[in-house]
Amino acid sequence: MKKPQPTSVVTGAAGFLGSHLTDLLLARGYKVIGIDNFVTGTVDNISHLGGHPRFKFIQQDVSEFIFLNEPVDYVWHFASPASPVDYLELPIQTLKVGSLGTHKALGLARHKQARFLLASTSEIYGDPLVHPQTEDYWGNVNPIGPRGCYDEAKRFAEAMTMAYHREHKVETRIVRIFNTYGPRMRLHDGRVVPSFISQALKHKPVTVFGKGRQTRSFCYVSDLIEGIYRLMMSRYGSPMNIGNPSEMTVLEFAREIIRATNSRSRIIFKPLPQDDPRQRRPDITRARKILRWDPKVRLTEGLARTVEYFRGKV
Repeated sequence: MKKPQPTSVVTGAAGFLGSHLTDLLLARGYKVIGIDNFVTGTVDNISHLGGHPRFKFIQQDVSEFIFLNEPVDYVWHFASPASPVDYLELPIQTLKVGSLGTHKALGLARHKQARFLLASTSEIYGDPLVHPQTEDYWGNVNPIGPRGCYDEAKRFAEAMTMAYHREHKVETRIVRIFNTYGPRMRLHDGRVVPSFISQALKHKPVTVFGKGRQTRSFCYVSDLIEGIYRLMMSRYGSPMNIGNPSEMTVLEFAREIIRATNSRSRIIFKPLPQDDPRQRRPDITRARKILRWDPKVRLTEGLARTVEYFRGKV
């Protein structure tokens, strides 16, 4: 007798990460039910899946009750605005999807006896006082600052996820995602990769905040999604960092983008935004040990693919 295909629900399926996850799941034989309300996601990210026999799409706000008739094996909760531009414009929606949306997605997982994965973030560490950041670090977050709506929404989502695990015995996974880049990022989402690339492709000045000494580490999207998939399929229930531990300053990264785009842009400096993290680098010891995962795509290769994507958008 043929074994039925496992079914995954992906919230935020039309977003940057959600759409890449959906592609990977379909490639590995899953049925996928994608949910998105297009607040920050876009039809373009999933238009290639139109007519796919194992993909179904529901346009819905996940902060409202999720009703599905069919069995569900996995729930991947990726719905959330995820860039400073988005959550500064949509602070209440950001808080609602992190709280009510997580509650509804966990309720679905509980009802269907499905395994649940929360897409959390390195932002739960805030402006870290520990470097690199390990999963045991509790963070240094300003709850009432402009970034608090996102940081605290994700911190609450982690607490809610663990409460469902302890109280209702839901099988849960929590991934803390560090800076990720690749095709399908929005051109004007305010994050450093699309901002720098779009400025460089137009030969406009590349804007660096502060003196550019703050550090970031950039993971290519295919590496990240593979790590997240392995986490869901593992038996590990505590939070896990997934990201690239190769760290560089924002100023170094700006120069890298100018090289990758063959741009005539020069670099200009503007004041640092409030609560902008000074350092960001994941300790991925757990991912290496438990998931046998390590990022594979080099920055030069990943940037070449990403720049190619943005050339068609600028």
